[in-house]
Amino acid sequence: MSTSEQIEEKLKDYIDPYMEQDLVSTHCIKNIAIDGSAVTIDVELGFPHQGYEADLKKSITDSVTGLDDIDSAIVNVTSKIVTHAVQKGVKPVKGVKNIIAVASGKGGVGKSTTTVNLALALAADGATVGVLDADIYGPSIPRMLGITGKPESDDGQSLNPLVNYGIQTMSIGFLVDDDTPMIWRGPMVTQALEQLFNDTKWDGVDYLVVDLPPGTGDVQLTLAQKIPVSGAVIVTTPQDIALLDARKGLKMFDKVNVPVLGVIENMSIHICSQCGNEERIFGEGGGKRMSDEENVALLGDLPLDISIRQLADEGKPTVVAEPEGRITQMYVNMARKIAAKLALKAKDYSNKFPTIVIKND
Repeated sequence: MSTSEQIEEKLKDYIDPYMEQDLVSTHCIKNIAIDGSAVTIDVELGFPHQGYEADLKKSITDSVTGLDDIDSAIVNVTSKIVTHAVQKGVKPVKGVKNIIAVASGKGGVGKSTTTVNLALALAADGATVGVLDADIYGPSIPRMLGITGKPESDDGQSLNPLVNYGIQTMSIGFLVDDDTPMIWRGPMVTQALEQLFNDTKWDGVDYLVVDLPPGTGDVQLTLAQKIPVSGAVIVTTPQDIALLDARKGLKMFDKVNVPVLGVIENMSIHICSQCGNEERIFGEGGGKRMSDEENVALLGDLPLDISIRQLADEGKPTVVAEPEGRITQMYVNMARKIAAKLALKAKDYSNKFPTIVIKND
């Protein structure tokens, strides 16, 4: 009769496609119970799994029923999303477990569109998700998420995030008119950003996805020095000029000890809607080269598709407008990889230690 140890060894043959490791070495197998020729396996993932559960159960079942004396398997899958380690000396944001920064280094690469679709993909998998629009000078998240109106305050001190598609959202765009330019100096931008983070009443957010402006200026430095960032994602296009700036963004996160979870190559290929001809307008393989040279994961690539732009402009991003579509599945796969890679990072144990106070009585 097979033992728990033998079943564990068999499970090591299955490599999770998102963590890119087996479930045993990642400590996701919580219990194995054998009853004759049947086995029950309890799996606890560190990332949301709603759209992935059926495939995972089948893969595990196929793996263990390959043993001669195991005829059936019951696989129970749960998720436990925890808070992960951030920069030293940075206070947590109340109501938020993990902050994921989406950066580009260069404008015009589709970073904001990628941000909202990744957030929606995480929510579709069962996570509680927020989006913070950190582009003070050019906020675009309200339009992309189809949100209008101004945030309310219950206590006169904090603002309630506005919600659409289940995403808790905050942006300076909610507080000023659409045609009002933000003619602010650096210190004002820094203060505004801190207030957006800390004075918003986030409610049990597993992942707060932050849309950063391009560059490595005041907003990025504030994020690195004062906001607890669990990980960063770099969005680029294939051409060398975009990659040059994307590398600067990656190096900035390295210097401030924020782990880069991976690179997304946007606009990698254009498929003509009329004739179907495929053309790599912005070059080829740039994201892969950056991934190899900088030793970071290539999370995936996205096509240059007119529907992505049109749906974002209409306030109905691809993931909600076309939930079964090919491009939505690309966003879902990338979002799962981001959450899975974050799940493998060090956890935050700061709340496990008591606060020591010294008094002179």
